[in-house]
Amino acid sequence: MTSYAAVPFRHGLLSIAAAAVAWGVGGAVAALLLRTSGLGPVAVSFWRFAVAALCLALLPSGGRAAEPARRGAAVLTGLGLAVSQCAYFGSVQYAGLGLGTLITIGAGPVLTSLGGHVLLGERLTRRAVVAVGLALGGLALLVAAPAAGPRPALGVALAVLAGAGQSGLTLWARGGGSARASTGAFTTGLLCLLPLAAVQGLWPTEGHPAVTGGALLFLGTVPTLLAYRWYFTGLSVVPGTTAAVLVLLEPATAAVMGAGWLGEPLTAGLLAGSALLLAAIAALARE
Repeated sequence: MTSYAAVPFRHGLLSIAAAAVAWGVGGAVAALLLRTSGLGPVAVSFWRFAVAALCLALLPSGGRAAEPARRGAAVLTGLGLAVSQCAYFGSVQYAGLGLGTLITIGAGPVLTSLGGHVLLGERLTRRAVVAVGLALGGLALLVAAPAAGPRPALGVALAVLAGAGQSGLTLWARGGGSARASTGAFTTGLLCLLPLAAVQGLWPTEGHPAVTGGALLFLGTVPTLLAYRWYFTGLSVVPGTTAAVLVLLEPATAAVMGAGWLGEPLTAGLLAGSALLLAAIAALARE
């Protein structure tokens, strides 16, 4: 017989898995936009936040004023999302979709494990230390692998920053913070990105307007508005290490789409580094 407690947990697993797949597809769509539209990573991030905030504002309950505590949580969530997503798109542009996504997701669980030990008092076991070492070795192999982008060193640095931003949000949610994909969060994110996006160029200069507009609409709704709602919902019942394993669906999706759709290479170093990251995260998941 299925217990009542098992139902929300399974729902949480499915929510995080769906979010990870949506993020992987979103990374591929963003990579295509960066190649064809003339938009930079900050501008693409700005538009996906703008679309998400507008969609929420149009919902019947989306425009209600929030309590001061919720407004503060929305600001912190928006800042974290702005940093992590803008850095991730930058890593995709400069290091390629596959490498940027793998390093972002590979760094996240390691930083979450270390942050949980330092900030939340979680015990850092011998298995966790070994997992961190494996992950660092995997990251080193990924950094040494040929990248599909023009500036791989910058792309790798941005990927690590993106992983740090994502792990910060995860730790905050695990520590009792009210991280939510709300109108206030996305509005905060777009306001933070607006000055840099304006300097970089807000409007597409290349490509077909209908294709670019459709891609931005997709980015703002599925991998942003829906995916983050799914992720935060799942994180309320699923442990962070289990969530980290499920989020591996994102780089798997991105690697397949990067190789099959964008023509990015699958090298021995990329495969070996990915295997070490998988081993590290699997070890963390067994804690």
